[in-house]
Amino acid sequence: MLHLLCCLGLICFAGIANATTTVLCVTEENRPVNFWANGKVTGFSTEVVEAVLKEIEVPANFQIMPWARAYATALHTENVLIFSIMRTSEREHLFKWVGVVSPPDSSYLFALRARKLKLDKLDDARNYKIGTINGDAREQYLESKGFVKGRHLHGNALPTTTYEKLKLGRIDLWAMSDIIVTDIVRRDGGDPSQVLVRALQLTELGSGGSYMAFGPKTDDHLVERFRKGLEVIKAKGTFAALQKKWF
Repeated sequence: MLHLLCCLGLICFAGIANATTTVLCVTEENRPVNFWANGKVTGFSTEVVEAVLKEIEVPANFQIMPWARAYATALHTENVLIFSIMRTSEREHLFKWVGVVSPPDSSYLFALRARKLKLDKLDDARNYKIGTINGDAREQYLESKGFVKGRHLHGNALPTTTYEKLKLGRIDLWAMSDIIVTDIVRRDGGDPSQVLVRALQLTELGSGGSYMAFGPKTDDHLVERFRKGLEVIKAKGTFAALQKKWF
């Protein structure tokens, strides 16, 4: 009987701990899904995460940081939620996946239309300098295919920096998502269809939305609360309403 009471006490304590845990939500500067504006982190995916937090009544703080640091922080620290993160085979067993928090999207190697570069297959890209974001899914994917950082791949902390290098001719190709590229070029005053071409789609990365996820040190009960909260806001129509607002 005493053993049973102790077990029940531990379960209750775990529930209380989860209920009062303050989660750190980390992301990168990537308009329009997550970015810093007017003194706070905002964007479509940010507002989805905020809706989940409100639904499950979990307090949280948001921080924007370079992607490589956000990735490492979430991977190695308890109660750190990372978004918007692509779910790939390389990452599958590294994180506890909550669910999709962004619209469907695809990744490409983009080139300046004026360059008239022609790529028929991924191997053709080995002849060019490719701009990437340090530690992101596209960079990891290209590395898994034998592309080498410093030779083929040239990493940056911000996608806007990569675009500037592309315009200056310091790189030849830009590995990035369609949504992010479209937003950056438009904010720069250009028409994406006139400035860039989708030289090659990185089809193996899929075209689904990005996720929010926790690292392995976060308790499964907390992760499950977030999963259920995300399901609820999608069922309520909150996710769809936010997508209409932002896109």
